[in-house]
Amino acid sequence: MKLETLAVHAGRHVDAATGAVAAPIQMSTTFERDADGGYARSFSYARPDNPTRRALEDCLAALEGGADAVCFASGSAASMAVFSLLKPGDHVIAPRECYHGTRQQLRDVVKTWGVHLDFVDPSRLEEVDAHLKPATRLIWIETPCNPTLGITDIAAVAARARRHGALLACDNTFATPIVQRPLALGADFAMHSSTKYFGGHSDVMGGAVVARERSLADQIRSYQAIGGGVPSPFDCWLIRRSLATLPLRVRAQCANALEIAHYLHQHPRIERVYYPGLDDDPGHAVAARQMRGFGAIVSVSVRGGAAEALAVAARTQLFIRATSLGGVESLIEHRASVEGPDTLTPQNLLRLSVGIEDASDLIADLEQALRPA
Repeated sequence: MKLETLAVHAGRHVDAATGAVAAPIQMSTTFERDADGGYARSFSYARPDNPTRRALEDCLAALEGGADAVCFASGSAASMAVFSLLKPGDHVIAPRECYHGTRQQLRDVVKTWGVHLDFVDPSRLEEVDAHLKPATRLIWIETPCNPTLGITDIAAVAARARRHGALLACDNTFATPIVQRPLALGADFAMHSSTKYFGGHSDVMGGAVVARERSLADQIRSYQAIGGGVPSPFDCWLIRRSLATLPLRVRAQCANALEIAHYLHQHPRIERVYYPGLDDDPGHAVAARQMRGFGAIVSVSVRGGAAEALAVAARTQLFIRATSLGGVESLIEHRASVEGPDTLTPQNLLRLSVGIEDASDLIADLEQALRPA
């Protein structure tokens, strides 16, 4: 089935008890045992499994083309689940530029386990090659990366991981499976912050790991049950409901983003536009090969410094000044001030999460915000 059909139907069934088309939310924390002590109905307790969570996981596995999906209470919990596979002495290659929370997890938590880290620019394959070691257990990539939208060749890195017996995990949050399917390109894991495009309405938090092979999914599911960072049934129901419109939302957002990127590319107050859909973007050729569309995030460097960038953000009327991305409403964010003193993000950079509003209205808002004071 096509992605649009899977988004509506995967993991969804007419309720056998009532005939309800909209799936009920199973809020129970515990489930009745059989007379012989077994669990023929599959569920025993809400931490290891829940019917509403199972429906969401089945849908996400289908969308990413994986063997199974495992859901968590946040994207950060999902990335930690992948890192839980590491042992003392293992070596990890990770992107120098990525979501700052992932970098913090690796540097401040995973490293304390005796795991060795190298941060590289994975868009430069020679850097990956230079840091591969016999102990390399995991290569973590994020493409497009946060917030400058650098593009990594997933298939090329996957080939290197396989040759060295390492796992490849790809944070696919910015792309979603509507735009990019890392597992089909050789990745072992596709990780998501479900808070973003999956939820799509800025009202629910979650995370997910989709595994290419069942054995890897089983390891992540074991961590889910033991670690306990599971989403509530209501959160799972909200995200599953939102997935039905994921293809429509993401494609509309990508179309808007491309139009906005072209507009900003020629604006005299913009020093640089970061968007892989532009022909002169460094990652354009790879993005065109491995993505269907170029995503709905556009980052720009405003001429001047932090003060000039913040002033532009302060004048927008449709773009809301807020952290996060992927919702139906457009957001604008001065990323460096969010990430703190150790940020690698340029001080004059603004990250735009483009929503489903009319593109001409969004461009008019940026036009008035970019006028000199």
